[in-house]
Amino acid sequence: MKTTGSKKYLQLFLFQVVLLGPVFCGKILVWPTEGSHWLNMNVIIQELIRRGHSFTILVSNATLYIEPKPKATEKFETYYVPFTKDFPDSLINEIVDLWLNNRPTQPIWKSAYKIAQNMLQMKNITKIICDGVVKNDALMDRLKASAFDVLLADPLFPSGELVAEKLGIPFVYTFRFSMGNTVERLCGTLPAPPSYVPTTLTSLTDRMDFWERLKNILSYSWQDVLFHYLLWASWDQYYSEVLGKPTTLCETMGKAEIWLMRTYWDFEFPRPFLPNFEFVGGLHCQPAKPLPKEMEEFVQSSGEHGVIAFTLGSMVHSLSDEKSKLIAKALSQLPQKVLWRYKGKKPETLGSNTRIYDWLPQNDLLGHPLTKAFITHGGTNGLYEAIYHGIPVVGIPMFADQHDNIAHMVAKGAAVQVDFNTMKTQDLVDALNTVIYNATYKENALKLSKIQHDQPVKPLDRAVFWIEFVMRHKGAKHLRPAAHHLTWYQYHSLDVLAFLFTCTATIVFILFKCCLCCCRRCGRIAKRKKE
Repeated sequence: MKTTGSKKYLQLFLFQVVLLGPVFCGKILVWPTEGSHWLNMNVIIQELIRRGHSFTILVSNATLYIEPKPKATEKFETYYVPFTKDFPDSLINEIVDLWLNNRPTQPIWKSAYKIAQNMLQMKNITKIICDGVVKNDALMDRLKASAFDVLLADPLFPSGELVAEKLGIPFVYTFRFSMGNTVERLCGTLPAPPSYVPTTLTSLTDRMDFWERLKNILSYSWQDVLFHYLLWASWDQYYSEVLGKPTTLCETMGKAEIWLMRTYWDFEFPRPFLPNFEFVGGLHCQPAKPLPKEMEEFVQSSGEHGVIAFTLGSMVHSLSDEKSKLIAKALSQLPQKVLWRYKGKKPETLGSNTRIYDWLPQNDLLGHPLTKAFITHGGTNGLYEAIYHGIPVVGIPMFADQHDNIAHMVAKGAAVQVDFNTMKTQDLVDALNTVIYNATYKENALKLSKIQHDQPVKPLDRAVFWIEFVMRHKGAKHLRPAAHHLTWYQYHSLDVLAFLFTCTATIVFILFKCCLCCCRRCGRIAKRKKE
């Protein structure tokens, strides 16, 4: 009996070893981007660290959001690229101020010109930081000696792919989208039929009438021109100089092995995609944890009316006195308790039902059973947490992708949008009453939540799998479409169409000449007969 029992234990142990398989621990280099982009990337990094991988992150000492080290310090190394601290910080504040306060009071061409200037400044900042890496021979030698398996980057601002190309290692992208979908369309060759795939910054949906489709095509065109001639032109020359061979920014970006898109079909409109594009929206979402004691007591005091969570994101610290008073007055008219993340001056019209916090545990608050609605600027992270927990939204978009994000939620029937520039007290009150007391908004939010939860593999696990896949196989070239090797006219088969048109035109011309010749000949014969 003892021998039989030992055999069973041995069999069980061997079975577990077979299930576990070999453990692969790789070295990953990171070229991050600021803000919410870093928050998503950091979620992936923490999970990969938990699985035994080690990281080196290249970051400017002017970073605004990236902490020196995460909790797992023994597997994480940070290299700081020297840069002046105040410049990026003041620039971001200038951009936010432009959208929040100045846009309604000046001509649109002035705002557009100022935005273009800011984009050029950000491009210059990125180049300086990139110079601090690719032109630092000692650092590049050190990075080459580290023998990294993969580089993880966000293409919002270039350079990560350039570092990967210099080091000769594969790289993986993680991002939401680019302006005009330009990077993923032109560099990643992701199909985007303009008849039903709306471009960014248009607030369009996949159901467009004639004029909306016209607007969509024109938007694709001008955003492509903007990138090619305002932003990309100098990058092409820079990349060619650094790599020592003729190339372009787009060609280098197109070498990404996997594109991890931070969206999913609960939020995104259906569209064609490629095998090296993986949609992992909501990878940062998780079940709600208990709220801090004082906050929980305030939430419980709301009774049957419940609470409303309100935040305009980490970039908006304060509003003008006029706007803050307007919003506070609207919130004071509601029976619900309101938790408002706000660092500005306390509004005089703030009601007793509203409490202001420097920080909110947003995910945990949205997952609380007493939360009835979410007032948000429309950041992707917050919207995905609302989807995850099935909470209807009142959107107050202000800049960047926020208008498009809210347009998606409105189209899905889970949100009401309020215009930040023209908003009146009653507009906000009406919007909140609509999403709270009209049951269809809650029902639609819960439908999106069910779609988000009903996946064979969790988004975070899917993202981690593909990064590890690239490390194991030294890339994923078998997933890259042949479109990368075609010119623009070959991709659209314009050469084939031109050939067919020429052949058709030649045949028609020959037939026309033959018919004309026959007609003339018949005319001569008829004339002779008459004579």
